[in-house]
Formats: sequence, structure tokens, C-alpha cells
Amino acid sequence: MCLRNVVAIANAYIKLGHWPSHFKISSTIVIPKPNKLFYDSSKSFRPIILLNTLGKLIEKVISNRIQPHVVANNFIHHSQLGGLKFKSTTDVGVALIHFICMGWVKNLSTSTLAFDISQFFPSLNHCLLFLILKKAGLDSSIVKFFFSYLVNRKMQYIWNNFSSHFVDVNVSVGQGSALSPILLALYLAHFLHILEKHLKNLNLQISLLSFVNDGLLITQSKSFESSNAYIFCSYNVALNLLTKFSFHIEHSKTEVFHFSRVHDVFSPPPLNLSPLGSPILSPKISWQYLGFIFDRKLSFYNHIDFYVNKMISTIKCMKILSNSTRSLKYCQKHLLYRCCAMPIVLYGF
Repeated sequence: MCLRNVVAIANAYIKLGHWPSHFKISSTIVIPKPNKLFYDSSKSFRPIILLNTLGKLIEKVISNRIQPHVVANNFIHHSQLGGLKFKSTTDVGVALIHFICMGWVKNLSTSTLAFDISQFFPSLNHCLLFLILKKAGLDSSIVKFFFSYLVNRKMQYIWNNFSSHFVDVNVSVGQGSALSPILLALYLAHFLHILEKHLKNLNLQISLLSFVNDGLLITQSKSFESSNAYIFCSYNVALNLLTKFSFHIEHSKTEVFHFSRVHDVFSPPPLNLSPLGSPILSPKISWQYLGFIFDRKLSFYNHIDFYVNKMISTIKCMKILSNSTRSLKYCQKHLLYRCCAMPIVLYGF
């Protein structure tokens, strides 16, 4: 089937405001995560969702049309750097380093609080999502299409040789779907706009960064006591607002980290978030965030050491691709090195 036919089918579905039932059926294969000591909790397994191939292609066409529209009308929040085309973890790293370096120019230290929204995909409220789609300025036919797209979905679980019966999954937006990233971005954009407005009304000097369900609060001050106070208040505001959006923060993944160029003894005070349900957070020597390994002076020694060793391990594993009777050609080894080893060692470069 040529792309022109796929586009014609997508146009028809949008015009009719209908999503066929056979595209709403999915299978979830449960795969154990490697190197786990115990497999007695759901977090030790990774669900892989299989969808109809043609349905995924049509969803991709619709997603590629929606994003330029909502970006053009400034509905997407400027701090959102994930779940969108042409946005990646590298953009988050560049933005964060820009904040830190601009603070150092003003002789200010930078403090960050990273939090994770748990069960992000299943927690979306469909009624609120429909209101957000209308507020984003999408055509009424698009909104009508999503009324059909999000309901009457069915899924079965597959584990080794076991297959469950099909169950109704009329929640979330369908993890693994090409439409999920843009729908989640629209849903989260509304939250971020409201959060930014609340923080400005309270005169809290806080900047925001967001990568899908990973949020980052950033503040700058000459004393870490002041930074901790700003972070505590802003985290409280974000926590209350997330609750209203039916979201929950996974407190065990909340982390605080301070960036400073001082040469004296570096001992920032711990951040006590116990009144908000989070533990007392003690600053760490290094901080791993979205694949980057930061230290307080942005020297990146730990980051380089980690990825160089990972690249060396990858190169050693390549030896099993050849043997004494048949080996790889030099051009093949070169291609493997460029495709598999170089992206690892140059991550975030």
C-alpha cells in the first residue's frame, strides 16, 4: 500500500470522526528486565505493546499533522523538551547547562530538584483531555476523532506460552501508539502553563524543564538555604497541582542536586521534604539524569569515564560476530564502530 493511500485513509477517518475497532486491539508481551535480583514486583518486568501496523502508520500521519499546529499557536510550553519531534535528552542537557553557566556569570549557584510522575500513561483523564484538545485550537473533526479513538479499546497479556483473554482498557492513551507522545505533551502543557502562573503569583524564582514524565525545578541563589526554601515551596505547589490532574509523584525517585564552583568545603544542607511525603534529600557527589552524569563543577569526568568504558565493552562484544573460519571485512567493522560504538561514547557531546 503506497503512502498516498494511507494518507487518503487517514483523511477519511478524520473526516468521519471514526477509528475502526480492529485498530483498537493490542497485545502486551511481558518481558523480565535483565540483571534483577528478584522478580517479585511489577517493576521487574517490561511490557512491550504490539499494535496493528497499518493503524500505527495512520496514527503517525495524524501525529505529524497535529504537532506543527499546536507548536505554531504556542500551546506547547517552552520548557517541554520531550515527547515532541526534534526534541531530545540532549536539548535538556544543553538547556540545563545554559542555566548553570548563566548563573555562574552572576556569581549564583544553581540548585535543581528532579521528580518523576508515576503511572503517567494510565493516569490521563479523558474528559479533561477532550477539553484540552478544544483549547489547543484543533478542528472539531479532530476532537470528534479522538472521542472514537480513546474508547472501546481491548488488550490481552502474553507471558511465555500464556495468553490472557481480552480485557477492556478504556483508560490512558495507548502506550506505544504514535499519537501518545503528542497527546501527553498537550495534557502536560496545560499543567505546566498553570504551574508557571502559580509560581509567578507566589514570586518564586523557579525555572521549569520537562522531559515527558520527568520534571525539573531549577532555582539560583547565593545561598543554598534560600535555594532549598524556593524548591520546597515550588515542589509543594507542583505536588498539589499534580494531584488535581490525577497525577502522583514517585517520591523515591525525587532527587536534589546543587551546582557550584566554590573551592572551599562544599557541604550544602539537606532538603527536608518529609512534610510533603518525600524523604529528606541529601546532596550527592554526582547526579545521573536522562543519561548525563553531572558533578557540581560540570567537569564531566564521571560522564566520560562511564561512556568510554561502555564503548570499550561494546567493542569487545563485537568480537563474537566473527570466528576463525569467517571474519568481518574491514568496511563492516568500520560501519559497526561508527553505528554502535561512536554514538555511545559521544552521547551528549
